[in-house]
Amino acid sequence: MPTHTMRAIRLHEHGGPEVLRYDEVPMPEPGPGEVLVRVHAVGVNPPDWYLRDGMSNLPPETRPRFSLPVIPGTDLSGVVEAVAADVDSLSVGDEVFGLLRFPSFDGSTYAEYVAAPASDLARKPVGIDHVHAAGAPMAGLTAWQFLIELGHDHPSPFQAARHRPVPLDADTTVLINGAAGGVGHFALQLAKWKGARVIAVASGAHETFLTQLGADEFIDYTKGRPEELVHDVDLVLDTVGGPDSKRFLRTLKRGGSQFPVFFGEFDHEETTKRGVTVTGTQVRSNGAQLAELGRLLDAGTVRVAIDSTFPLADARAAHERAARGHIQGKIVLTVA
Repeated sequence: MPTHTMRAIRLHEHGGPEVLRYDEVPMPEPGPGEVLVRVHAVGVNPPDWYLRDGMSNLPPETRPRFSLPVIPGTDLSGVVEAVAADVDSLSVGDEVFGLLRFPSFDGSTYAEYVAAPASDLARKPVGIDHVHAAGAPMAGLTAWQFLIELGHDHPSPFQAARHRPVPLDADTTVLINGAAGGVGHFALQLAKWKGARVIAVASGAHETFLTQLGADEFIDYTKGRPEELVHDVDLVLDTVGGPDSKRFLRTLKRGGSQFPVFFGEFDHEETTKRGVTVTGTQVRSNGAQLAELGRLLDAGTVRVAIDSTFPLADARAAHERAARGHIQGKIVLTVA
């Protein structure tokens, strides 16, 4: 059995990347329905830096509860080390990946070992390594739940309407804003898998990358405004969101939809007048959907692009990289 302590990154206070500390902490023990995973790689996601800075971007009433010190992180890829008595879906030695306990902040994946709900895990695709697998869960499931299948009936904290993915096929044109990022590059590939025509919006540095992933058209937002260049789109997936998101409504045809990944500010009167709908959802852990995505990763139909990797002990540098923006794919922490 492993030793009774391990190394993990913890927050003892909120702040910039400098508050991430590499600590020695007790080993977790798997509870009912859980397995202990020896972590090989950890995906870095926006909720990790929201947690680090104290959720200052969320209205106080929607902030999840947590207490300090806390181990951040939701995404992992690793190997099952121990299994609770009531788990029969996984065995010691299985390679797994997953998004843990989201939307809570109890994932605790910035660590050498993690106790993980078996239902949040899927078997790691054989065809990709732990680094690429760790980059897939949150970003890949976000794209999947927005575009392919919601997979749950939890209400969104941001809207009353239930999110409904739009059927995608050869007659559908999808505009993806922020197409080179984690969610964006998965969304582009999933829309292409369904046969849709995809317009990718990003900065010019990402043009070759996005064309190689299958984008039919590329718009460099530093040179032209997509809302002036594009019309009659069926669906906008805006991975950037926020107050500027509503400008994309102009690109939609009547009956079209806009899906902001980070909820923006929309005027109900304007959306009604344009005859369009705006809905979003909040990604949730889902091992079964991750297994479906895993089959596409195994086949090479969808691939995970890695922006950069950093050792777990150097999580601060990974967060500094994230803060610089213009990320191409995923930032991943490696655990020796």
